[in-house]
Amino acid sequence: MDEQLHSPARRLIELRIAHAELDGRIDALMAALGSGVIPIDPSPPVVLPPVDELTLRRLKKQRLALRDEIARLERANDPDEPA
Repeated sequence: MDEQLHSPARRLIELRIAHAELDGRIDALMAALGSGVIPIDPSPPVVLPPVDELTLRRLKKQRLALRDEIARLERANDPDEPA
């Protein structure tokens, strides 16, 4: 059972979930950057402080790192093609 908790397949799933969550956060922040309002609930709208470009850049960098790690694990899990 402990093997399943630390398997590469499980790590790959966790990374994909984290990537999707980060993708959602970036999309919401980009929408907020344009309008100043994040649509969490249709009524009443929640107005948040302006989104910092640096924060958005850092989140995108994290997303790229996750994507690279996912690609690395996928390559490691794929068997080599016979010559």
